[in-house]
Amino acid sequence: MAKEIKIHTRLPMLRSERGLSRKEMADILGIHYQTIGYIERGEYMPALDIALRTAAYFDLPVEAIFSLEPFPSLTAEMLKPSSSA
Repeated sequence: MAKEIKIHTRLPMLRSERGLSRKEMADILGIHYQTIGYIERGEYMPALDIALRTAAYFDLPVEAIFSLEPFPSLTAEMLKPSSSA
């Protein structure tokens, strides 16, 4: 039996930063608004074209938005001691 692949995403955070609803994001990407919800909840793996259009819209690399591994907590990242030489 094949292992189920889960896609992790920063899409909710990116949408929120830009004040976009799921419907607005879906219209931008040319997909149904419910698909955005499925992607954000990890219930649907976005097709390559959707991932690429999302990355292009946010002007970010695909791997900054979607990952096979959970993204680190932003709080944990902010609290990391900085390395200075």
